[in-house]
Parts: sequence; C-alpha cells; structure tokens
Amino acid sequence: MNSQIVLGLRVAAAIFGLVCLAQLLRLITRADVIVAGNHLPLWGSAVAVVISGAMSFWLWKLSDRTNR
Repeated sequence: MNSQIVLGLRVAAAIFGLVCLAQLLRLITRADVIVAGNHLPLWGSAVAVVISGAMSFWLWKLSDRTNR
C-alpha cells in the first residue's frame, strides 16, 4: 500500500508541475485567453504558477518522505 501512496503523490506532483509549466508558458508568450468574450488577465497565471509550483514541490517532497 505504501508504494501506491507514493505513486499517487508523484502522479499528482507531475500533474501540478505540468500545470505550472503551462501557466509559465502563457506568462512568457503573453497569450490571450478569452472565456465567454472576456479576457483573462495575466496576473491570474502568475498566481497559478506560484500555487501549482508550490503544490508540485510539496507533493514530491511528501512522496520522498513517505518512501523512506
């Protein structure tokens, strides 16, 4: 069961990492995102980079601690 928990934490960390990279790419390219005719501001992506990056880092570290 311990290996299943570690695998789940690492998969979640990888998904949060991909979200972080996608939002970082949006910040770098300054891509416009339009939802229902409204433009989403870039600062939202900056917040998403910080939160998803922190979640990814935290889950990866947690999976390392669980693995020991």
